[in-house]
Amino acid sequence: MKEMQKMPWLFLWSTHSAKIKDEDHEATEGKDPKKKHKALGVELKNYLMSLMPHMDSAEIKYSLSKEVMLHAEEVIEWSQSLEKLLATQYGRDAFKEFLKSEFSDENIEFWLACEDYKKTQADHLHGKAEKIYKEFVQLDAEKQVNIDFHTRKNLAEKAQDPTPSSFDEAQRLVYVLMERDSYPRFLKSRFYHELLSKVDCSGLK
Repeated sequence: MKEMQKMPWLFLWSTHSAKIKDEDHEATEGKDPKKKHKALGVELKNYLMSLMPHMDSAEIKYSLSKEVMLHAEEVIEWSQSLEKLLATQYGRDAFKEFLKSEFSDENIEFWLACEDYKKTQADHLHGKAEKIYKEFVQLDAEKQVNIDFHTRKNLAEKAQDPTPSSFDEAQRLVYVLMERDSYPRFLKSRFYHELLSKVDCSGLK
């Protein structure tokens, strides 16, 4: 009960999953496995959209194409490593919502901002570096990430004359923090186990 109170969205997924389990079984019985996977992908999309009503489909970048369709195998692979989890849009969205429930979503937001920064053209590096520094690094940053004083000081200098690798070390430190701390809790969370159970039932029979 305490876990539910701490993470109410897990309770919502649990309730939602239990409510439609029988309906899903009847609706997908005898259907092609690919159609089952697609239906599950749509369901997860709709559920995560309900958690993030301020975001539209374009921002979440969901797609029901074959390449990114949610498969049981994909959800299972999330347990292999944080790298596997962050490699897919569904995985990133699920992990971000979990981090929000722990009030530490600044970590994934910073990591994603760094990923985007590394793809930035040279003439736009300074603007993006300044934005990332102000939002996540400086001492009074609204979404300050937990990095050591030395790294924070170095970033203050690098942000003035940025290169594509300016945030690499800070990004690595935040990744390690998520890998050692938040990721194991995500794998133990009710949300992940409910989702894993659902894909087991829907996609592996």
